Amino acid sequence: MLAERAQRRFAFHPTQVVLFGYLALILTGTALLDTPWASASGKSIGFVDALFTATSAVCVTGLTVLDTATAFTDFGRVVILVLIQLGGLGIMAVAGLVGLTIFRRLSKRSSSLISTEFRATVDGKGSIRDMVGRIAIVVFSIEAIGAVILMVWLGSHYKMSVGEAAWSGVFHAVSAFNNAGFSLYTDNFIGFVSDPVVSLTIAGLIILGGLGFPVIMEIRRLGWAPLKWSMHFKIVIVMTALLLVGGTFYIAVLEWNNPGTLGPLEAPSKILAAFFQSVQTRTAGFNSVDISAMYTETWFGMDILMFIGAGPAGTAGGIKITTFAVLLAIVITELRGDAAVNIFGKRLSRAVHRQAITIALLAVGVVMASTVFMQLVTDIDLDRLFFEVISAFGTVGLSTGITSTLPDAALYNLIALMIIGRIGTLTLGSALILQHRVLHYELPKERPLIG
Repeated sequence: MLAERAQRRFAFHPTQVVLFGYLALILTGTALLDTPWASASGKSIGFVDALFTATSAVCVTGLTVLDTATAFTDFGRVVILVLIQLGGLGIMAVAGLVGLTIFRRLSKRSSSLISTEFRATVDGKGSIRDMVGRIAIVVFSIEAIGAVILMVWLGSHYKMSVGEAAWSGVFHAVSAFNNAGFSLYTDNFIGFVSDPVVSLTIAGLIILGGLGFPVIMEIRRLGWAPLKWSMHFKIVIVMTALLLVGGTFYIAVLEWNNPGTLGPLEAPSKILAAFFQSVQTRTAGFNSVDISAMYTETWFGMDILMFIGAGPAGTAGGIKITTFAVLLAIVITELRGDAAVNIFGKRLSRAVHRQAITIALLAVGVVMASTVFMQLVTDIDLDRLFFEVISAFGTVGLSTGITSTLPDAALYNLIALMIIGRIGTLTLGSALILQHRVLHYELPKERPLIG
């Protein structure tokens, strides 16, 4: 009895195991990237740069202090690719997949960990096991299709060799679907700004990855059946469409005549580039125009989109589309004076209200505190610092070009932000709580004046 109590007392909470899993992978990646075999110079790139790159890859962000195309060897780029895939698919899901392959089963604890990481509900015996297998099949299938399209196009249209086209196709397909934003080209995708095949393939992979695994699996299971779609599915699909269109319009209008971005392009290319950059704010860090040359007003709009992010339980960051939609629904309900929050003909649980508000307030607090810290350790303009902080927290990877110029203190701050953004503020908070309080009483209710 005492032994069982002691075991329960010192057992890690599933959220803590998820956190430790990501930290372990980051440290492993750091060790590999810090070796001479990973560096193009044949010398160590340094602990801070290795740690930053590994964190950015595992947290599928895309912020870089070194040029991926020139600073790393093929070995280093393969390490980055593997870190992106493991980080995007999920540490516990990968472990579960290995367990299924070797042992043909998952323990209850493994199922609990995977459920925690994907914020999924175990509906019955074997459901998590089936989910892991289906997710792996869908992920690798989508990435393979994207890689083939890019490989064929790059080989035929840009006359790349088979090996070069295949490597570029695989790397960018994995990076895009996982919303990572790492590129093998020094200018990222600026050279493809007017290429609809490359731009739309990359954008399509990012959108699919940003929908989240629950939505992808629901599409796979139900297909076109609007009456059977869940509230979660409808929220993610509708809000994704609205934010993509709204973001495209916003960027196109503000940057249309900017000589440093959309100005020199023809009208169709301007729309394509604006759409491509709008997609990147879903938490992928590719760019087909110079972000540093954009107007500050454009940055601010992109800050908002990056902070919102994309769908939960996937490869995206931010507070997530569903959180934003719930907060918006709460505001509309309060303004209308309705008694309950209803979305798509369903009443929203009050527990979801609290979760959405908690996530949003924690996120605002983290971003504000990090921005102030960045101001204290650098002399860079607030607009650029705020953009960098939001990009790191939202695991986006877009930058105004200041990442490589930041001091170590600022880089450590961004590293922490990327980890928080990948795991989620609520999950991280749960992992840091050592003991849950259980109250066996309720206090008297009283209502203060609000507003």
